Amino acid sequence: MTVLDGNPAGRRLVGFKRHLRAEVVAGDATYLLSEYEVTALRARGLEQLAPLLDGTRDLSELQRELAPTMSASDVASLVGALGRAGLLHTRRSRAPGTGDPALAAYWDLAGVPADEPAATEVRVETVGDADATAVREALQSAGLTVRETDGAPTTSGTSGARTGAGLTVVVTDDYLMPELAEVDARQRRIEAPWLLVRPDGATAWLGPVFQPGTNACWHCLAHRLRAHRVSEQPVRRALGLAGPVPRPRTAHPAARAAAAHLAALEAAKWLAGHRYPAQSSLRLLAALDLELTAHDVRRRPQCPACGDPGLVARQVKAPVQLRSRPKAAFAGGGHRALAPQQVLERYRHLVGPVTGVVSGIRRDARGPAFLNCYTSGRNLALGGSSLTELRAGLRGISGGKGVTALDAEVSALCEALERYSGTLQGDEPRVRDSARALGEEVITPDRCLLFDPRQYADRHRWNARNGAFQQIPEPFDDTAQVDWTPVWSLTEKRHRLLPTGLLYFDPRSDAGVKPVAGRRFVRADSNGSAAGSSLEDAVLQGFMELVERDAVALWWYNRSVVRGVDIAAFGDRWALELIDAYRGLRREVWALDLTTDLGIPVFAALSRRIDQPAEDIMFGFGAHFDPHIALRRALTEMNQLVPAVLGTGSGNGYAVDDPELLSWWQGATVANQPYLLPDPVAEGVGPGAYPHRPTSDLRDDLTAVEELVRSRGLDLLVLDQTRPDIGMPVVKVLVPGLRHFWARFAPGRLFDVPVLLGRTPQPTDYQDLNPIALFV
Repeated sequence: MTVLDGNPAGRRLVGFKRHLRAEVVAGDATYLLSEYEVTALRARGLEQLAPLLDGTRDLSELQRELAPTMSASDVASLVGALGRAGLLHTRRSRAPGTGDPALAAYWDLAGVPADEPAATEVRVETVGDADATAVREALQSAGLTVRETDGAPTTSGTSGARTGAGLTVVVTDDYLMPELAEVDARQRRIEAPWLLVRPDGATAWLGPVFQPGTNACWHCLAHRLRAHRVSEQPVRRALGLAGPVPRPRTAHPAARAAAAHLAALEAAKWLAGHRYPAQSSLRLLAALDLELTAHDVRRRPQCPACGDPGLVARQVKAPVQLRSRPKAAFAGGGHRALAPQQVLERYRHLVGPVTGVVSGIRRDARGPAFLNCYTSGRNLALGGSSLTELRAGLRGISGGKGVTALDAEVSALCEALERYSGTLQGDEPRVRDSARALGEEVITPDRCLLFDPRQYADRHRWNARNGAFQQIPEPFDDTAQVDWTPVWSLTEKRHRLLPTGLLYFDPRSDAGVKPVAGRRFVRADSNGSAAGSSLEDAVLQGFMELVERDAVALWWYNRSVVRGVDIAAFGDRWALELIDAYRGLRREVWALDLTTDLGIPVFAALSRRIDQPAEDIMFGFGAHFDPHIALRRALTEMNQLVPAVLGTGSGNGYAVDDPELLSWWQGATVANQPYLLPDPVAEGVGPGAYPHRPTSDLRDDLTAVEELVRSRGLDLLVLDQTRPDIGMPVVKVLVPGLRHFWARFAPGRLFDVPVLLGRTPQPTDYQDLNPIALFV
């Protein structure tokens, strides 16, 4: 717009933008009124200039008419200032406008130069059982030229004159139709944008505009959408469908027309050159309540279609490098590199019911407010091929705990991202061969699972009687073809190979991932998995979980009577208030010291009902270098069970139907499970019993961990499971030899360490181990 710089070249007509109405209040100001706001302007000469800025004069004419009161340079300067403020519109022609002035005002409001000649062609195609008639008619009514993918153009009576590139509008009845992959590939190949829309349904779907090389592709979107559709997997598999299960068509003509016209508006804006961030989003219009929501669609750096499919493999194969990481958060549940609020702000965009990795985060309304228990929806990492598996997955809610509501909310978010990142997605590195052929580089699964041969021999009977957590796989065969993935040994500074199926959850919801060879010998679990605000605090939290569960196994299966913890001696006001709140629920609280030969404080927090025969005994566990944090972790973990035992008012007294939990709550008492009580002879211990030297850097803590593991002749292994599209550091930490707290009874620490600690005079006989498998 050269005229705005004071140069009359081209003799462009200048006026206020057409979405603005100028009114001069003499002696006060010039007011510009728009649909959204009122702006008051004060400048010398503006009261005289404003009435002339009606778009019928060029700069020289403005200067000539204002010559008696303003110099030419002052007029040019004032016009230039208004132009730089984005308040003016210019055009070449003196002919009166023949278009819609309201439409011109709309384009001015959008910041689009609407008087320039432009192409207005849009291509329309359908995918699936969709009807594009309403969309086609809406595009034509918006002044666009509609061309079918294989036919002649159909042109409306008017032609917009705007700048922009062509656009393809794809109408579908389901955003997961497999044929959309072909559309996406074609559009990326020719580097042409396309708009996806589903106008039918109680909720219409609109967008995003896929722009190859700039934003996400259809595969990026489909990857997220599939995670929210696992409940239809049994039907899809039973029907042998390659795509989604057809749903009944639900539509109101007015709703369909509204969605079609919104799609036409988006197409018109794109062709006009109007760009804004929400064009890269998926927007949903609910016809029942007219709620319009926007959902992020972000590019996946590792996307096999538009990104670098080797990104994850290179990351896993790289050595794990731990760096200095100053601690930013010391309270609550641990030491972190970022404060909880920082974590929430950085990863909040991953929460959403349509394109989010986490479907939602909400407080568990079943429990009292002081508990600060949050859930983050169904674990999207776990799918199901049958109703039984789906029900198990639907009961597997990711949850969060914490001293404060913020701590618990962030904890729930991190757990959900941890489980998601630990799910096989198909781009992880695998080596397929037998353990015998690969040799010493391999760590066989029996060294990690630690099942006794007698358990394998009895596995069929055991598996029939126990839930999914306690299933025993087939005995390992070192001649079988197995998929192996590298993990980094922080102890030996080299890669080792572990079964892929032991390291990643099975993604039964995504048929695009190749099955893992050797899955029958292993089962992935979350022991040692952790998300963190940095790689360093994730590794530390993962290791602490291994220490915690090892200690729990040594206590639980040996049914050892251990010393209690003097909670009052910790001087933690929050803990004392919590105990008082439990008292209001007619429950008592106590804690046990489960610390093992590793020397890291490990506590169990327990609570029971004291007003009825069924004691509803709950427990939680925690481990940390700092005994204060270990105690808080145990207490907050126990809090997560309170909503389930408070009941639902339906008469059964519990909010769950898990048979193992119900059997425990209804039948276990401190009388028939005496190891749950502290040693009546030993004095309760306080924080002074655990030597702890606080550090200011997470790297220092990890150095201590490495030295501890090495001193016990063990190996500290780390797998970096961080997903590039997620960003939150996630790891799986393994120390072969440490025990899981599930029922795994191979010889080793489970039998030897209790004797070393003086808890038992001799190793517990196999047949005398606790027959109750830990069920959390």
